[in-house]
Amino acid sequence: MASVEFTAVAGRDDLLELLGRVPLFEDLSKKELNAVLRSAEEVSHPKGKEVVKEGGGGAGFHLILDGEATVLQSGRVRHRMGPGEFFGEIALLDGGPRSATVRADTPVRTLSITAWNFKPLLVEHPAIAQKLLVELCRRLRAAEEAAHF
Repeated sequence: MASVEFTAVAGRDDLLELLGRVPLFEDLSKKELNAVLRSAEEVSHPKGKEVVKEGGGGAGFHLILDGEATVLQSGRVRHRMGPGEFFGEIALLDGGPRSATVRADTPVRTLSITAWNFKPLLVEHPAIAQKLLVELCRRLRAAEEAAHF
């Protein structure tokens, strides 16, 4: 779970800019970001809904546009999230189980991308796949470096 600096989202250009601030997508061109945005949809989650559940399948990525949510692990509050924060970016690629529950504390609106919409995009736009691999390698190197200290 992470965040990007957030400003009010008014339209498609704002969504593209916000999406481009997500580390997994930050090296994509505007054309590539548009392709990613076309695979996304805005989803409304009512107050109290579990947007994702710890241990459940990882079906995709969520970028909070409006509202507030709480991240829980083993029932304990770990983080509070708001507009501009995101979670599930790795689930786009590996579909692994969720490491936490994210619960809507207020009505929450997200820009969401499911893995089944995103994976065909990687076939259609191999440059996106290559840039994602570079970002994932960067993260792996950082994790390995941190583990050695």
